[in-house]
Amino acid sequence: MAQNKFIQQLAERKKKTFLAFPDRELAKLFIDDLFALLFLPATLRQQNTYELEKAFESLKSHLSTLVYEVLRDGKAAQKATDVFFENLPDIYNTLLKDAEAILKFDPAAESVEEVIVAYPGFFAIAVYRFSNQLWKQEIGILPRLLTEYAHSKTGVDIHPGATIGESFFIDHGTGIVIGETTVIGKNVKIYQGVTIGALSVSREKATGKRHPTIEDNVIIYSGATILGGETIIGKNSVIGGNVWITEAVPANVRVEHKSDIIQKEKKAAL
Repeated sequence: MAQNKFIQQLAERKKKTFLAFPDRELAKLFIDDLFALLFLPATLRQQNTYELEKAFESLKSHLSTLVYEVLRDGKAAQKATDVFFENLPDIYNTLLKDAEAILKFDPAAESVEEVIVAYPGFFAIAVYRFSNQLWKQEIGILPRLLTEYAHSKTGVDIHPGATIGESFFIDHGTGIVIGETTVIGKNVKIYQGVTIGALSVSREKATGKRHPTIEDNVIIYSGATILGGETIIGKNSVIGGNVWITEAVPANVRVEHKSDIIQKEKKAAL
């Protein structure tokens, strides 16, 4: 293909992409600014209500711009922005419960403030909860851009369509995958390397529930893989490290992967 034709092909492709996606860098900036305003230590300018109100109005304008780039409708973008910020107090209070759960169950954590500022798992949960609200409002690709940003920063991949209850605890975080139709109850604890995913299905069947349900008070240890839309992990159960589960697990049980310990043969002395 001649270079001029290839350049034209690229130009047409980029135009389509521009029209279909909001600006990724602006999306990242919105999340960072929102997280900072809600959770990071206050600057001198953000220690009074007037300055906080100004910051919130700036964030509203920022989100409205991002949503407009998806919906291409000014009134719809403003309405969606208003709905998001109306729900923000409830999201914030849920996230405080998540932070308190991490503090409660991680002996290395010394304060809620440490969890909020230093724990990548908390950042991933926060971005998921912001994105889930936008997902429920059907704001196109924007929620995916936000959770993929969190994924790139933390190694935690949570689809914005997942349903996750309060007091959610992620420890370490790296390598966690939580699929779109996953349902997770309250007080669930997940360690690094856990996959809550789908069994392989055709695209025609991809609209149903493909991912597991994790009921209240479940602990899932590192390296566990739980797959399938009909897989339910019952309340109060403990899933041990490195197990592979594709069937329902009843409540109040422990599932373990046992390692055999075998004595090494002694070599004869030369």
